[in-house]
Amino acid sequence: MDAKEQTILKVLVGSQAHGLAGPGSDADYRGVFVTPTDWLFRLDFKYKSSHWTEGQEDQTYWEVGRFLSLATHGHPLVLETFLAPVVTADSWGRELLALFPSVWTPQTAYEAFVSYALNQRKKFLEKKDARPGKYALAHLRVLFNLCELLKTGTFTVRTADTSLGETLRQVKADALTAGQIVDAGERLIQDAAQRLARCPHQPDLEAVNAFLVRLRKTFLA
Repeated sequence: MDAKEQTILKVLVGSQAHGLAGPGSDADYRGVFVTPTDWLFRLDFKYKSSHWTEGQEDQTYWEVGRFLSLATHGHPLVLETFLAPVVTADSWGRELLALFPSVWTPQTAYEAFVSYALNQRKKFLEKKDARPGKYALAHLRVLFNLCELLKTGTFTVRTADTSLGETLRQVKADALTAGQIVDAGERLIQDAAQRLARCPHQPDLEAVNAFLVRLRKTFLA
């Protein structure tokens, strides 16, 4: 990132945050940064909405505007960022985290989470990257989180400590068949559909927009 782009939030994600890390597991992080507002008005400015680096630590950062847009569209990884263990957060980052109830809509979250989970299932069944277990874990974990979200308004990032934990440990140990994993996922999808029908939650997009406008004004040089 450019030195003038300010990071307002960094969180721990991946197996370390899910409670499923092994001895050789890397640390994965996600975060949010702010582009100086005056840059957005410059001639030929190419807005970079994200930064990604891979290595000993995998790090993904979104520009705050893109981050909030993805959040309102129910992106599972973005919504998880709101709830993951915080590494660093300034006052803007803490305000951003407090917006979690305002950004998500039940139907949109349901569609986004199920779509993401089915994509992970496809990769699992195709044994993509020769790491089917990674995608099987993501498939089940995201669906379980969706069920939690639609029931309680939030979800557990450390899924190893939930009722799904034992199943995830069996997947990690390669102790379940592909059929068992697919069946478990289908049950979670059905459960989520039933919870969606009863979920009364409403977003507050005016609060999200008010935050973003106030932030843009503050970061106008």
